[in-house]
Amino acid sequence: MTCSHAFCTIIPPFVLDKMARSSRPEVAENAREAQEISDAVRIERGARAVARGATGEGTAAERKVYDSEQTRRQRVTRARFEDDPERADVDVNVVFEHAGTVRAYLTEALERDSIDAAGMDLVLNVHYGKKYSNAFWDGDEMTFGDGDGEIFTSFARSLDVTAHEIFHGVTQYLNGLVYRSQPGALNEHFSDVFGSVITQVANGQTAHDADWLIGNEIMGPDLPGEALRSMKAPGTAYDNDIMGADPQPAHMGDYYDGNEDNQGVHINSGIPNRAFYLVATDIGADAAARIWYAAFQGLDSRADFDAAALALADAAGTLTREGRAPVGSTQSVRAAFREVGVLG
Repeated sequence: MTCSHAFCTIIPPFVLDKMARSSRPEVAENAREAQEISDAVRIERGARAVARGATGEGTAAERKVYDSEQTRRQRVTRARFEDDPERADVDVNVVFEHAGTVRAYLTEALERDSIDAAGMDLVLNVHYGKKYSNAFWDGDEMTFGDGDGEIFTSFARSLDVTAHEIFHGVTQYLNGLVYRSQPGALNEHFSDVFGSVITQVANGQTAHDADWLIGNEIMGPDLPGEALRSMKAPGTAYDNDIMGADPQPAHMGDYYDGNEDNQGVHINSGIPNRAFYLVATDIGADAAARIWYAAFQGLDSRADFDAAALALADAAGTLTREGRAPVGSTQSVRAAFREVGVLG
């Protein structure tokens, strides 16, 4: 399955599996319902090979926020479109502004015209389902649940979650990385990279100031201080009775080779995530992001970690020659991937 017809979620399936076995009935019920919704949308997406016409047809990308009104349907009620005034609904306004932040980054930092590089509208659905604990990209739009208010809060209020899901769309049009095994882990990694970098830009942070956490903004009052992933230290983002322990490896020596999670797409992404963190703290997040975007444009849809690392080293060399990356970037990329056990 590729992300052209895929259902890419921010909460990994193994986290929901753990929660579905919780001794707390309300936690288990909410997790099972989230799993049920995910399975239903995944099946629907597999049957629907044609997008729903979200493209801007060459015009400037517009933001279109819809309210699902706690139903399991998308585009139920128009909530806020481009040039509309603020609404009373905080989730509508926040996700609208976050979509604008991501759109501006695509245009200004990457010189890309929206998700598909052709002015695709940014379609976002909020208040999806009842206490739905997830957010997803389904092939042509973003959808956000409200969470249960205890384990997870509103997914629409997190910038890194919004950027993460939008960049699944970018990957779909950029290289179509197959959503399985190492290509799938690279797919998740690419979304984490830009979810983190865009958040850093919005907060005026440097690579050294940033927390490098993904999803910490959606953690509810029952999970203070936890996150979904840590790019700085994979495997340390969470450890609690509700979600279990973070299984992400930071090195190929601990690579997950099982079948769960589409052969570890959310798990093994920790390895390239750690490599990006090392490069960003060495040469700066802006330069590292330029290198990653340039390299991923040329990746094959079935690229593995080795192929990505080689492409990144080549892209670093090219951008260095063009004066768009600092001298030493190529060496930084090689050293980072060697530190995580890729490239020997």
